[in-house]
Amino acid sequence: MTSAQIDDKEPDGPHAAVADAATSAEGYRRALGARQIQMIAIGGAIGTGLFLGAGKAIAKAGPSLVLAYAVAGLVIFFIMRALGELLMYRPVSGSFSEYAREFIGPFAGFVTGWTYWLFWVVTGITEVTAAAQYMTFWFTIPQWVSALLFTVILYAVNLISVKVFGELEFWFSMVKVTAIVGMILICAGILTLGFSDAGDTASVTHLWSAGGFFPHGVKGTLMTLQIVMFAFLAVELVGVTAGESKDPRTVLPKAINTVPWRIAVFYVGALVMILAVVPWTEFSDGVSPFVEAFEKMGLGIGAGIVNFVVLTAALSSCNSGMYSTGRMLRDLALNGQGPAIFTRLTRGGTPLIGTTFSAALMLVGVWINYQWPGEAFTYVVSFATISGMWAWIMILVSQLRYRRLADRGVLAQSAFRAPGAPYTSVYALAFIALVVVMMAIDEDTRISLYCAPLWALILGVSYLVLKSRDPQGKAFVRR
Repeated sequence: MTSAQIDDKEPDGPHAAVADAATSAEGYRRALGARQIQMIAIGGAIGTGLFLGAGKAIAKAGPSLVLAYAVAGLVIFFIMRALGELLMYRPVSGSFSEYAREFIGPFAGFVTGWTYWLFWVVTGITEVTAAAQYMTFWFTIPQWVSALLFTVILYAVNLISVKVFGELEFWFSMVKVTAIVGMILICAGILTLGFSDAGDTASVTHLWSAGGFFPHGVKGTLMTLQIVMFAFLAVELVGVTAGESKDPRTVLPKAINTVPWRIAVFYVGALVMILAVVPWTEFSDGVSPFVEAFEKMGLGIGAGIVNFVVLTAALSSCNSGMYSTGRMLRDLALNGQGPAIFTRLTRGGTPLIGTTFSAALMLVGVWINYQWPGEAFTYVVSFATISGMWAWIMILVSQLRYRRLADRGVLAQSAFRAPGAPYTSVYALAFIALVVVMMAIDEDTRISLYCAPLWALILGVSYLVLKSRDPQGKAFVRR
């Protein structure tokens, strides 16, 4: 039985129990507790995009990057509430791929599942690349050596059990959250008490004194939207955990509702503090602004600590990639849209073949590090962004169609309705379209738009081949 075969139209009551039982029948174990889900949600978006990518964004936008994160963060909240509405309608392991299959069509589910899988493979390469760069802070070893070592270790962790994954992710996130809060407090102390090398010059006036709040104009700020949106990729991962959460209908809404303060503290708050202590003109493209800020303060040991934290953040995101790729491949296989071999589970309830296949492809990141150690991050970030945003688009479109059916009485209303929908969902779609336009204008990110049509062609041909072999199969039946 697959998750898509459950006709669960009630948000609560006996049908909810049927959905929960169906997920268990798929072989997954509900081993992720409330504290693990909460930390996965809190730490999910605190990764390379913030710790490393923000350096390039600061060079492009200056202090106005704070505004870009705030506006984009509001859009992310709209997306997450749309996902939450769908999750409370039917919490399934396939998440947005399942919803695309049900509300848009089987081809949409096929494209979404495979594209989200590709997103995490590419993101895994991105994070391994970043982790390898962080290792050079202490050791003069080739980046590809570190990338290979990290990939192998995280692969082994993900094959043990989902509980081990959740526990590792809990502590990864705890390190990130503790470090950012600590850094904010240190910066606040410098601003008020004036200690450290930056104490005499630290001032909130740095946010507008060096060329103004928009030193490169509004266009410069808009050109950072691709980097900003990449930083938020993975917030939707909490939806993938629905099939392995002990109490998804209680835990997931609470996790989703933490999005606004997460963004306010960890993105907007952290950047405001850093840019107030150290002028934006002193940050370098390609260097973590968090590490560089501590060096400017004269806190050498602090720079080393922050570098360890950002290393942890990169490994955390790669760990999440290992987790989600196996689940997405298994969902595709269960619905006849992927090789049946991907349905195999280990004794611990983890997707054996899907995770192994994905980890093998992530090793391509090792080769990228060997060939282009300085350019690898820019290449993979641009393609990860466009593939990751596809999942957001499918979430929003699926939620709009679900809401239309629910308002007509065809389906039961979700217990966690998205506020302001459908207008907020339409606004979020328009914002994503703006980001795509900015990516087309920027020469550094345009390459991802060249790759997207090629990927679409591959998926289209694959779907036609699949359909020709089994025209009446379940892969082509609309839910």
